[in-house]
Amino acid sequence: MSTAQALPLFDERAEPGAASSLVLAALVHALLLAVLFFGVRWQSRPPEAMVVELWSAPPVVEAPAPPKPEPAIAPEPPKPEPVIEKPDIAIKEPPKPKPAPVAKPRPAPPKPKPVAKPEPPRPLLRDAETKRRMQEELAREQSTLALDRERQQIRDQLARESAAARNRGLADYEAKIRAKVRGNVVLPPDIKGNPEAIFDVVQLPTGEVLKADLRKSSGHRGYDEAVARAILKSSPLPKPDRPDLFARNLELKFRPQD
Repeated sequence: MSTAQALPLFDERAEPGAASSLVLAALVHALLLAVLFFGVRWQSRPPEAMVVELWSAPPVVEAPAPPKPEPAIAPEPPKPEPVIEKPDIAIKEPPKPKPAPVAKPRPAPPKPKPVAKPEPPRPLLRDAETKRRMQEELAREQSTLALDRERQQIRDQLARESAAARNRGLADYEAKIRAKVRGNVVLPPDIKGNPEAIFDVVQLPTGEVLKADLRKSSGHRGYDEAVARAILKSSPLPKPDRPDLFARNLELKFRPQD
């Protein structure tokens, strides 16, 4: 029996799980390709544009041929320089700077010369007629002054006499009033010593008494009241001998022993 005839005797059997392995392997490969595709696409950038300038080759320029040497020419003789005539107007040179002045020492001020004192004026000689007139004028002035002094003395004397006469008249006028009031005073029996009471009396030109105010008390009330009643009782008061001596306000002093 040959080998080819022996093979069909054995039946071929399929391997379990082969189909599922193939499907799983295909899915894994598909997933790997998808990851690679999207990963490369996500990280890729758009290609940058490139600018390319195109230049044409420059034309070939042939080098110029060297110039042929010219024949030597004899140099011309030098021409004489033209003579420039000077103008008639002379050009002024700029002024030279002046040297700085040297400060000279100031001379000392001259000493003041002593001024001679003027001589006192000499008295003028007057003649006899001028002296006589001056003496007469002086005598008149002295006599006038003496007369003025005498008149002033007379006026002062008259004023003193008039004041003395007025004082005597006032003293007599007040004495008459006090005498009349004293005659109306009723002395209290218990008075002692000689105390003084002063009253301010206001009267009319007719002598009528308007009021009698006690200015200073004697210290004895009975005596003060007795004098006040006597003043009012003595109205009208006596008149002065001279009308110019009348006084509306009187200051009267009373003592019990006067």
